[in-house]
Amino acid sequence: MPYPVSAPVRERVPQLLRRELQHRLDTLARRHRVPGAQLVLDTGAEVVALHTGVADAATGAPLTGDTAVPVGSLTKPYTAALVVLLADDGDLDLDDRVAAHLPEFRPLREVTIRQLLGHTGGLPTGPDSDTAARSTAAHYLAEVCTARDALFPPGTGFSYSNAGYVAAGRLVETVTGMPWPEAVATLLLEPLDTVPAFLGPLPAGPAAAGRPLAAGHAFNAATGRVRPVRQNLAPVEAPAGALLLSAADLAAFGAAAIGRAKALPADVADELRRPQPGARPGALADGWGAGLALYRKDGRLWCGHDGNAMGTSCHLRAEPDGGTVVAFTGNAGSATALWRELAAELAELTGIAVPAAIAPVAAGEQEPRGVPAELPECAGDYRNGGIRYRVEAAHDGGLTLSVDGDLPLPLRCYADLRYDLIAPDTGRPEPGGWFHRDPATGVVDLVQVSGRTARRTGPA
Repeated sequence: MPYPVSAPVRERVPQLLRRELQHRLDTLARRHRVPGAQLVLDTGAEVVALHTGVADAATGAPLTGDTAVPVGSLTKPYTAALVVLLADDGDLDLDDRVAAHLPEFRPLREVTIRQLLGHTGGLPTGPDSDTAARSTAAHYLAEVCTARDALFPPGTGFSYSNAGYVAAGRLVETVTGMPWPEAVATLLLEPLDTVPAFLGPLPAGPAAAGRPLAAGHAFNAATGRVRPVRQNLAPVEAPAGALLLSAADLAAFGAAAIGRAKALPADVADELRRPQPGARPGALADGWGAGLALYRKDGRLWCGHDGNAMGTSCHLRAEPDGGTVVAFTGNAGSATALWRELAAELAELTGIAVPAAIAPVAAGEQEPRGVPAELPECAGDYRNGGIRYRVEAAHDGGLTLSVDGDLPLPLRCYADLRYDLIAPDTGRPEPGGWFHRDPATGVVDLVQVSGRTARRTGPA
């Protein structure tokens, strides 16, 4: 090992650290069949920016530090920042009812803008991209914002919702009079020195034509190779997932989100990170602000977000107290595993413990969940918008979970109503979510699956 793990990164020899991190990034990209990846480590004193591989496996175009990668849901913090900037300018108030600005929300009059940004408004996730492609924003939201589909009273729970960010983008357009791409480019990307680039038929921005762009990739089991895949995002979903960014772009946003850059005023950055009441995101994070996920690691609080487009996996973490920012992009779905392994190696090399993912309960662990428990009362049918979840009793007395009729996955449940999913390929537990018991009736009425909550519609 070239460095003692207890030494802070700024005390290391930068060139040696850079070479070792480059070696690890190259090695892990090959191991996980990721064609190209970028990593930025910014401690406030030192910046290490690395890249490896190709942007497109079909053409062999190299992936550079400037290559923009489809970042999927990492678009959402940018949209949230736009809304909070508008609030900081006095154009709206985060505690306004959304219905005061968007008529589609009249059936859900109690939902506030702050709850929209923090996924605590009780909205379902929204239709799939193929269905959404046939919708205008107004029609999309009118279909989603119904009392029948509301998951819980606003502010009392958490359910990750693309629909909430379609609404946030429409809110930006209503207040500014600009299309969302123009608003995010003018008010946020340009102050961050980020060249705008968007998925689909959206305008790419005045300089994006000269910017290299990466494709997402999937592994082809028949050939043993990775192949480029087509991105599938409806135009109406742009505020939830249309940006293409480099790790350097993400790091610039992360620095602004922790108060290290002028692109976001301090009050805006604080608001993005302020924990939201009722935000219990389960497997996604330890908490949620008005646009940023919150993570705890070794006594430190980090903020950030994850994003997956078709065949990409991108991640941002920033630590306000220490000022460290870590950004990663990978242009294959398997880059999620690369990111997690790379984060562990960052801790080994630099002593910076980055919260890459929420950890499952270890085998034999007694706290905080206790020993596994049978929860037959949780069996039943649940629904989030058009997504159907079925929880059934298994032969061994445990439970299984299937989504829209897919292969049932075994659950490892605990007495506090949390559960882990048992991965079919490895047999390892992965954080799944929790069941919720109505305090008035004592009946289990909700299940959260990977951050999305579904309401019970019937018994097993």
